[in-house]
Amino acid sequence: MGTIITAAVLVCIVGLVIRKMICDKKSGKSLQCGCDCKNCAGGCGHK
Repeated sequence: MGTIITAAVLVCIVGLVIRKMICDKKSGKSLQCGCDCKNCAGGCGHK
């Protein structure tokens, strides 16, 4: 039973992380640019 609860918690955490990454991508933030695309030199492919 403990394994199932632990797995469920991990799935929820991973889901929240993926959701945050998708929201950040849609709002113009990117890990490749250091989350500051307005000062990016264009190396990350964002405009």
